[in-house]
Amino acid sequence: MAKNLTTGSPIRLIVLFTLPLLVGNVFQQAYAVVDTIVVGRLIGVQALAAVGASGSLQFLLMGFAMGCSAGMAIPVSRHFGAGDLRQMRQAVAAGVIISTGVALAITLVGVLGAPTMLRLLGTPAELVPEATTFLRVFFGGAAATVGFNYLSSVIRALGDSTTPLVFLIIASVLNVVLVLAFIGGLGMGVGGAALATVLAQLVSVLLCMVLVWRRMPELHLTRADFVVGPVQLRESARQGFTLGFQMSIIAIGAALLQFGINGLGSTAVAAFTTAMRVDQMAVIPLMSTGVAMATFVAQNAGALQWRRILDGVRQALLLSVGMSLVLGALIFAFGTSLVEVFVGANQPEVVALAHQYLVVNAALYAILSVLFVIRHSIQGLGSTTAPTAAGVLELVARGVVGLFLVERIGFLGVVIAAPAAWTLALVPLLLAWRVHRRLLKQREQDAFQPQVTPVA
Repeated sequence: MAKNLTTGSPIRLIVLFTLPLLVGNVFQQAYAVVDTIVVGRLIGVQALAAVGASGSLQFLLMGFAMGCSAGMAIPVSRHFGAGDLRQMRQAVAAGVIISTGVALAITLVGVLGAPTMLRLLGTPAELVPEATTFLRVFFGGAAATVGFNYLSSVIRALGDSTTPLVFLIIASVLNVVLVLAFIGGLGMGVGGAALATVLAQLVSVLLCMVLVWRRMPELHLTRADFVVGPVQLRESARQGFTLGFQMSIIAIGAALLQFGINGLGSTAVAAFTTAMRVDQMAVIPLMSTGVAMATFVAQNAGALQWRRILDGVRQALLLSVGMSLVLGALIFAFGTSLVEVFVGANQPEVVALAHQYLVVNAALYAILSVLFVIRHSIQGLGSTTAPTAAGVLELVARGVVGLFLVERIGFLGVVIAAPAAWTLALVPLLLAWRVHRRLLKQREQDAFQPQVTPVA
């Protein structure tokens, strides 16, 4: 059900909105985690490396779609916060049109171009066949992934972060059952892992559609809503493509880093793949808080609640930094055990490299926590310049490391890539937030400025 975030305690609303996001992101990552464990244990390390070698390409194309979905939901949040349901529905319709085109493009590029893109990344020859199979099945079902991300973003834009969580839990359980059946029972190999994920996402799409039809009448679109003018399309495209482009920039940097890692051999690829799975799970609370801020800020901007935005950002920063310290401590304590869950204790070199990656990254999670909150808050205000600049700097950092440092200093270059990217990206975001904070304070002062009637 829709929920207004423009009244009540900011930090309480942010926490309540974040919790379902957090749990939902855990289950979303569970798709990849289950695939990794099953592939690594039932098929072997080489198959695990093949899935890992395809990871940057998945992130490149699907990251663009996820960014688009999140961006196109910002105008929806803003219109909902302002109470303009007609404009809100037109924003939703514009997003449906754009998402359809994005899904078609990703399917064509991913299915037809998978082997070529893998070779351009320098993927070891022995990994290309299985990696190609995984990508073609995964991108063949791109419409399901794009559809679920967009529908979830729209539902969250109206303040409901709980229902998408329920659907993710259902889909995650289904994914576990299917991946075990396809790989362990039917022997379908890495293609079975990808197919299980696609089918689970499709179920989530159908559940979202049923929810909207039965319980969210404000999202019932008519033919008239799809008569979208150039202004609405341009606004949704600007927000969506900017965030999508931003995610793609980050993904290109990850692909350049993957290029460097592939040159280190299958052991390094497997170590990086495993470490990334653990790392992605660990940073979910930080990422979820950031995503919550985009909706919180957008709704309050629509309602002209400038002081609430400032209070919410300040409180979210304190919460997120505190969580980063706790998460870092947990990685220090249990990092090695988590890595062994994926590959077993009989792969000491893989475990050692993965542990090195995790320890260094975990020590610097505080930087990432600030980056998530500030970036999403600025995006919630409708600004795209600073987040895009941050994405470009992330590309530079990961690209320099992937193309130059990894070749010279080996896996240590992989270890320092992410913290270097976070630090560089944070610079333009902090500068931009300083400007936005000043403007928000000025708007609040103007709102309370007494109106003086001129004396005749």
